[in-house]
Amino acid sequence: MNFIKQKKLKNQVFCEIFGKHAVYAAIKNTNRKHQKLYFTKNHRASLDRQITKLIPEIKELQTIEMNKMFGTEKNHQGIVLKTSKIEQPDLQNIISNSKNKQSDVIIVLDQVTDPINIGSIMRSCALFNCDTIIVSKNNAPDITGSMAKAASGALEIINYISVVNLCRAINQLKKNDFWIYGFDSNTSKTNFEFNLPKKCVFIFGSEGKGLRNLTKKECDELIELRIKSQTKFKIDSLNVSNACSIALFEHYKKNY
Repeated sequence: MNFIKQKKLKNQVFCEIFGKHAVYAAIKNTNRKHQKLYFTKNHRASLDRQITKLIPEIKELQTIEMNKMFGTEKNHQGIVLKTSKIEQPDLQNIISNSKNKQSDVIIVLDQVTDPINIGSIMRSCALFNCDTIIVSKNNAPDITGSMAKAASGALEIINYISVVNLCRAINQLKKNDFWIYGFDSNTSKTNFEFNLPKKCVFIFGSEGKGLRNLTKKECDELIELRIKSQTKFKIDSLNVSNACSIALFEHYKKNY
C-alpha cells in the first residue's frame, strides 16, 4: 500500500497555494480541507460545479484587487486557494512502505534552500516514480506557495520530510537496503559507470557549496555528471533541479 494515499489532514493550519496547475491539483486532493478560493474572471469557465462544491467560500476578484490582496510579486496567475496543509509521514513510515517495493528511489537535499528549485525537483520526482524528498529541518524551507507553484501539482503526491539529523536519516536508509549516491563535481566517477541498484538514495548539495563533507562520508559512491563546461562564460555546473532530473531518469530507465 502506498503511504501517499494515507496522508492525514492537519486542518487547523492553512496555507495559500497559487498558480493554475498547483491550485487545480490541490482542489482535487481529497486529503485537503479547503477554506477559500479567489480567482479572476479568466478562470470562471474552468470552475465547474464539481470543483466549486468542494470549497465553502469562493470569490471572484478584479485583477487589481487580486494583486492588492496577494501582491504583484507573486505570479499567482489569477487564482489563489486557501487550504489545509498536509501532514507529512515520518522516515519510519517511508522505510516500512519501501519494504513492499521492488524498486525505490529517494531524494535527499543537503542544504538546498531555494523553494522554486525544490518545487521543480518535486515535479521531476512525480514523473520518474520517486515519491519522497528528505531535507534537514534547520537548513531547508517549509512548503510555500512558490514551491507549490513550481511543483505544478506534484506537491499533492510527493512526501516532503524534514529530519533533525540528515546523516542519521541516511544511515537508517542504508541499514534498510538502500544504496547511497552523492552527486559531487570533484570525483573521478562520472555518469553512472556502474549498474544502479533497484533501491537508491540520491543526495544533492546546495549550488555553490555542494555536498558537506559529513554527508559525503555517508555515501557508498560519489558521482559527477559529465558536462561540457563553458568556462569562458562561467557556466560550469547544472542547476540542482536539472541534475536531479538526470539522475532520476537514469534510475527510472534501468528499473521500470
